[in-house]
Amino acid sequence: MINIKTPREIELMRVAGEIVGDTHKYIIPFLKPGITTKEIDSLARDYITERGATPSCYNYDGYPGNICISINDEVVHGIAGSRKLCDGDIVTLDICACYKGYHGDSAWTYPIGNISEEKKYLLEHTEQALYEGLKQVKAGARIGDIGEAVQTYAESHNLGVVKELVGHGIGNNLHEAPDVPNYGKKNTGPILKEGMVIAVEPMINLGTADVYLLDDDWTVVTADQEPSAHFEHTVLITKDGYEILTKR
Repeated sequence: MINIKTPREIELMRVAGEIVGDTHKYIIPFLKPGITTKEIDSLARDYITERGATPSCYNYDGYPGNICISINDEVVHGIAGSRKLCDGDIVTLDICACYKGYHGDSAWTYPIGNISEEKKYLLEHTEQALYEGLKQVKAGARIGDIGEAVQTYAESHNLGVVKELVGHGIGNNLHEAPDVPNYGKKNTGPILKEGMVIAVEPMINLGTADVYLLDDDWTVVTADQEPSAHFEHTVLITKDGYEILTKR
């Protein structure tokens, strides 16, 4: 069932989204070679808690981290630990916060030090793929419109669109209906309605679109070990377009 949010729910989700966006901004100065993923995870946890929210990811279906931290060929759901960021890495922080029962969700991929031209290309065009998808968002449009726009843009730049992982509705559950794939056909899928809230999140690979799950049962990596990028915003559907709730 796709939920239309009440004005009160939307206000709570605005706060949750603001906390998520602010957490990203807070962590950016710490993203330097030598910091461990566990230190990043702790920084996010402490900031989210200080803002009166809780990390939505923690213990979600047993997930052991406060945020998801994925490096280079890790697509999503990387688990914090002793690994240190190195010059030339790219790292995705997927940050979710719950405020008074409502969630915000935003992922962003960051360069660490001096990255290769190939990685710069991947980041530039994955971020733009997100905004190409968002251009389709308004009341009366369809979910397939978003997916087609993301897929067309990414594949026109010779990038691989991950199909096993999708965006989603969001509200008082972190993942709600509808699924929001990063591929599809225009004029197909559920109709977007004013008051819906969805997370649009292209996950794009420099090489093949194929991925697989590591033995930790969480971390998804690219099949060819090429890097992957992930950009995501939580957005409210409005009559004429959308409002980004996870502004950075």
